[in-house]
Amino acid sequence: MPKKKPDGPDTDYLQQVLLKLLSIHSPSGYTDPIVRELCNELDALELPYEITRRGAVRTTLPGRAYSPDRAIVGHVDTLGAMVKDLKDNGRVSLVPVGTWSARFAEGARVSLYTDSSIHRGTILPLKASGHTYNDAIDTQPGVWENLELRIDEDFSSREDLEKGGVQIGDFVGIDSQAELLQNGYLNSRHLDDKAGVAAMLTAAKYVKDHGIELPVECHLLFTISEEVGSGASAVLHGDVAEMVSIDNGTVAPGQNSSERGVTIAMADSSGPFDYHLTHHLLNLCAKHDIPHQRDIFKYYRCDSASALEAGNDIRTALITFGVDASHGYERTHLDALASVTRLIVDYCQTNLIYQRQRKHLGTLKTFPKVRKTDVPLTQLEQTESQAQIPPSAPVERKKKP
Repeated sequence: MPKKKPDGPDTDYLQQVLLKLLSIHSPSGYTDPIVRELCNELDALELPYEITRRGAVRTTLPGRAYSPDRAIVGHVDTLGAMVKDLKDNGRVSLVPVGTWSARFAEGARVSLYTDSSIHRGTILPLKASGHTYNDAIDTQPGVWENLELRIDEDFSSREDLEKGGVQIGDFVGIDSQAELLQNGYLNSRHLDDKAGVAAMLTAAKYVKDHGIELPVECHLLFTISEEVGSGASAVLHGDVAEMVSIDNGTVAPGQNSSERGVTIAMADSSGPFDYHLTHHLLNLCAKHDIPHQRDIFKYYRCDSASALEAGNDIRTALITFGVDASHGYERTHLDALASVTRLIVDYCQTNLIYQRQRKHLGTLKTFPKVRKTDVPLTQLEQTESQAQIPPSAPVERKKKP
């Protein structure tokens, strides 16, 4: 009898771990609580891990070969805010952590983390009451300078704030307000990138549960500062040859991303992703019937960029789950997260696309041709051409005199 194909990824676990991650504040710079919860989850999966000085986490799915190997990276840090100033009215002004619009901060429920206590509150515009300001509430510009944090305490002066332990530089965590509907839609702040992290953990669980032997080691990297630019610059093993980032793909007019299936990014603001690795992922989607589409993100960068800027000579790619209203009131569908999880699992089970490139520096013999890799799946029929015209283009003949 043919061997029964394993069931798909555990979507119940995917939902459970995602909602747990979304319940923990983790603005860039204040990520210790989420790092501890992530490590607890890795302990439950019986995956050993290492933590960098600042809190980035690295675990490994073992493979038959340990070097060179591959990495998959997602980030646990999110957008947030910090106290900029203590105001005479007992409220505080804020600056954003990460890049997000003040209009999406209005009305947010938050936690303020002082050195000794935690306070709840709401971010409000300076002119918050129509009964007082009339139409002026609609004409006030939506910028961070026009916002303030109202703390749910008897604070009515700067002195009250100081007595309560509030100081400049205190972190503010923004509630996710996660809501998962029966039809599969998930509305929540911070899907970027806790949904990607949940997909990575679900993929790791699948590999563990089914005893899948991988051809090469796969490092799962969880970074803590992607939203402020440094990303995967300090958590990579030196022998990583391929790295795939997992992050959100923007769903909006002019974009091709979708809240269904997986979106393969061809380029972002830092430039094109590796041609060979990107097409390998596209072909994996086609072979395994994973719904997918391509997109390019002009105003976006991911963990891969910081890894390359740090001097790592690796092939990089980005696979995404479509998110509507990214860095705002975000929404995605479980279908996209399940598709990303499936692609991670399938990718982990393939060989490196260029196994001959074992060293950082090599010769022309080990350097690949444009469309030929060491993985049969990614080999296309077309061959490399030195000409700048397609080989099949008609040759213009000179007319006889």
